[in-house]
Amino acid sequence: MKKNMGNTDRIIRIIVAAIFAALYFTGTVTCSFGTIIMVLGGVLLATSAINFCPLYTLIGVNTCNTKK
Repeated sequence: MKKNMGNTDRIIRIIVAAIFAALYFTGTVTCSFGTIIMVLGGVLLATSAINFCPLYTLIGVNTCNTKK
């Protein structure tokens, strides 16, 4: 897998995942919607950890700064 995610993108994803977790664990969001945002938060954290987003590959986006 080639990196296609820049640092700014990674930081935003981590912040959004933390917000999702806070909403879920404080009980603000419950039921099936709470489960959905927790899964989405997990996906955001996983893609941030590996610097690769499969969706970016499909739509042709690359936010990674490549030095030539």
